[in-house]
Amino acid sequence: MKNKKNILLFLLVIAVIVVAAVFFALGRKPEEKVLKVGATPVPHAEILEFIKPMLAEKGVVLEIVEFTDYVTPNLALDDGSIDANFFQHLPYLESFNRDHNLDLVSAVKVHVEPFGLYSEKIQSIDELPDGALIAVPNDPTNEGRALLLLANRGYIKLEAENELEATPYDIVDNPKNLQFRELEAAQLPRVLPDVTAAFINTNYALEAGLNPLDDALIIEGSESPYANIITVRKEDQDDELIKILVETITSDEVRDFILEKYKGAVVPVF
Repeated sequence: MKNKKNILLFLLVIAVIVVAAVFFALGRKPEEKVLKVGATPVPHAEILEFIKPMLAEKGVVLEIVEFTDYVTPNLALDDGSIDANFFQHLPYLESFNRDHNLDLVSAVKVHVEPFGLYSEKIQSIDELPDGALIAVPNDPTNEGRALLLLANRGYIKLEAENELEATPYDIVDNPKNLQFRELEAAQLPRVLPDVTAAFINTNYALEAGLNPLDDALIIEGSESPYANIITVRKEDQDDELIKILVETITSDEVRDFILEKYKGAVVPVF
């Protein structure tokens, strides 16, 4: 009987050593939990990098999965490849949910990236010529967002009920005969040499070396309703790790980081 106890004790010690070795090899403590969050590079992944050590202190290992488009992050979240994503505003999420029959939800609003119009050919919106070719995002909410900016400044008029998700077909008055080219959002900085101007999401503008406050011909104000959100599956809203993520990313330290790093090009809303 004593030999059996010794054998069991020996096997238990070996098991503990093996488990500890695996966690040591992974660079993690046994009590640490992994949270995978998808994000576009700027500013979303940068903000997540900033909170990574803060989460580590709370026992959460943050793995950032970078995406360069606006479709894959939501599909990856829905199929369980990631636990949350951080790249979009609520109107885009609501439109995506409808189009793809998904049930993803916002966990928290984090910041606004003021949307702007950029050009390599004119220095002021007042120089916009008749027949100008303007590139706009081809996703429903951001395209409507771009056209609404032009409408608010009197360059076009939109059919009232379609303003938030307007397309060029919803323009009812176009005195300058402006022309529009619809493109995937990530491509917009690259077409600047080929168009009169382009509406570019701030994350892609920053990646392209553009300063929204200095370079945009027109730009949304901080009152914009298009706050970027942490998105999760509906059943995970009350998950412990999601709550820790929300608490951390809306802390005073993160607010100060955003204000200092982006100088008003990204505006915290918490």
